[in-house]
Amino acid sequence: MIASGRVNDTVYTGRAAHDAALDRGWLLGHFKPEGDPRHSQDLEIKWGVHPPGDTRAAWVQGERRTALLVLISGRFRLDFPHRSVVLAEQGDYVVWGRGVGHSWEAEEASVVLTVRWPSVPGYAVPADPPPHSTQPTAEPS
Repeated sequence: MIASGRVNDTVYTGRAAHDAALDRGWLLGHFKPEGDPRHSQDLEIKWGVHPPGDTRAAWVQGERRTALLVLISGRFRLDFPHRSVVLAEQGDYVVWGRGVGHSWEAEEASVVLTVRWPSVPGYAVPADPPPHSTQPTAEPS
């Protein structure tokens, strides 16, 4: 049985659902403490668990990272400036690059795995985000 925790200075074992709940879904990135095997300046990994109807708090504009989002379960829609993409079968994925604004909505209860690179400080939704809006915001996350 795997329990979350450090095995030594270079190995960490965990359960995505448990560990993700402790840090807004994030499993790996610059925001983990120095010395933690999950600390990385190169990429970020998120285990996203979304109830039906869950939407992103604000439109991302001025993205400085490349991202890959893979559907584990459910039905998940990503909205881009000129199109929307619906991920409906396990393993469906989408990749978008730097400068591409986006938002999303879980059309059904969904689990998604997101990988972003590089890991850039300063991309966080405010603690009390404004109601969902289709208008782009200056603060990406």
